[in-house]
Amino acid sequence: MQNCHHQLSKHWSIVAVLLLTPLWLWGTIPILPTFDDWTSLTSPSFEPLFTKEHFLFFGYHWRPFDAIIGYLLGLNPQQLFPTLNHCLIVSGHLGCSLLLYQLLGMLSFNNASRNIATLFFFVTPATMATVMSVDGINQVYALFWGMAAFLVYVKLEKGKYLVWFALIILATLCKENGLMWALICPILAYGFRFIKHDQLKKDLLIGLCIMAVYALAIMLLPKDIEIHPEYIPNGLKAGKSFMKFLLTSFVTVDYVWLLYQPERNLWLAAMTLLLSLPFMYSIFISHRQLFNERKMMSICISLFIAVAPHILTSYSMMHTYAGMPMIALMIAVGIDAYGRHLTTVIVSCLLLLVSIVVIDIHLWRESLASGLIGKSMAVETVKKTGKPVKRVYLINIDEEYSKLSSFCVLPYDAFGWGLAVRHETDYQWPESIKDTLISRTPDARKTARQLGLDIIKTNEYDCVWITDHQHIDVIKR
Repeated sequence: MQNCHHQLSKHWSIVAVLLLTPLWLWGTIPILPTFDDWTSLTSPSFEPLFTKEHFLFFGYHWRPFDAIIGYLLGLNPQQLFPTLNHCLIVSGHLGCSLLLYQLLGMLSFNNASRNIATLFFFVTPATMATVMSVDGINQVYALFWGMAAFLVYVKLEKGKYLVWFALIILATLCKENGLMWALICPILAYGFRFIKHDQLKKDLLIGLCIMAVYALAIMLLPKDIEIHPEYIPNGLKAGKSFMKFLLTSFVTVDYVWLLYQPERNLWLAAMTLLLSLPFMYSIFISHRQLFNERKMMSICISLFIAVAPHILTSYSMMHTYAGMPMIALMIAVGIDAYGRHLTTVIVSCLLLLVSIVVIDIHLWRESLASGLIGKSMAVETVKKTGKPVKRVYLINIDEEYSKLSSFCVLPYDAFGWGLAVRHETDYQWPESIKDTLISRTPDARKTARQLGLDIIKTNEYDCVWITDHQHIDVIKR
């Protein structure tokens, strides 16, 4: 019994994570799809699995893991979507936390560092945009296999490079940024003195060869890529994305209260920030000399490599997830510097935990509310349409404010450009939806209705749907 208590006290973060996982499942399963949850490969697909457009290439992505999930969802979408998504995401997040704990132990961090860093990763608001999403499966499992690749790279001797290569490719086939672990593994291993300089150079070359193999596969795959302007790199956008990454990963603050116009409350946002500042100061500022050390420099380099694909293309709060293990490592290094004198760390950690609980609950409520908006709009649309239709024209009246990540989406985004109706009708109708967006003006509703009447007269569409905030107007032929 005494030994059992000792083990629980030694590995208390794992106990906490295992106890919290059912709560995470209970909270996320009711969250409904919004925005591009409706159009990603991890939404129900009714096409054969092994098709060029889905399993091999989709848009500008090669994500066969997503295609498999979409195929499975298509077998029984009403029962599986999005429940299966949430179960896979939470399970993957648990897996990443367990791998992180193992990694911290392998890197010889003390118990306090190991436990606090692991719990931080599991509960921090910086991971919630992924954990509470519906299409974050690829993000979670790219990280899971990437972290597994690092553990194999450091611990395995016989067949090390073959298994390392296989895990890197597996991570990459979940999401492209998984490829970055081909460089992260040797850099982190060098920083923590598992390998020497000569092996670092050799293994970085091997990592670049892995990247070249993937690039060659991309070139040889049948595809028709039309790159969206949002994904074209440019210096100004990359600079803004870099600043967003720093603020969403290192700063714990309620961004709904800070940035989302309809609910902006700067006093409450400031409260969550102030509660987290002592911890951030004790870890990152009071021991800033640690950033000159080899291990911390390797962590920083690995961090920016992990998130570089998102910063250079399109960055959102969901993409913070890829770099969170490195931030957890930084926290572990900072706590390790205190040795046995942990009073400051414990007090600041408890204050941070209060802030995290407040923010996580708020983000969960907003995610739940956004999904329910899309559901209610779909139910209203089905009721007003009255009977199944094949071809629909959708007119969305724009809002006067922007969405915030996947937590607070605009009503027509929650509506999924009308695709929420397909889910509500068990994917029976409509067969096609063409949508357009018009600016919000004092006469926007009148303009939208006149446009709808003109469209109906062409006889190309069976009806027109108009969204104005959460209100639905239907014009029938």
